[in-house]
Amino acid sequence: MANYYHIENVFCYSGGTEATAMFPKVVETLTNQGFEILKLSETENPVYAVKFAENEHAVICFSKKYNDDFNPKSAFASILTCDSADENCPIVYGAEARIPIKYEDPKKSDGTPEMNETYFNRSLEIATEMKFVFENLRKP
Repeated sequence: MANYYHIENVFCYSGGTEATAMFPKVVETLTNQGFEILKLSETENPVYAVKFAENEHAVICFSKKYNDDFNPKSAFASILTCDSADENCPIVYGAEARIPIKYEDPKKSDGTPEMNETYFNRSLEIATEMKFVFENLRKP
């Protein structure tokens, strides 16, 4: 959204309370929504290059703890997106702001006939809310 609204110097990182692996349904959902995703490693915790635009750098994605060396150590905003992260990370060291934006975890639908729809809808919900945020950053 920062790219879409021509807002410069926005860099996104991710991390959770534990390192696991990016769930394949997330890769499938984002690919179906137009992202180009390249798997860079064949490990238990694969690394992915995710492109959102043809002429933009890929975003490097892999599962990691929020305090992983890959992530910045200071001068960032921490956006917590689920109840467990909000509860388990009362303090995110180095963050200038701590912003909980809670979404219902789509994994509740794993293994059900609603799984594809649930992941699609959660992704769309997040995109819609991020559009609102960045659209409003452009307003005086």
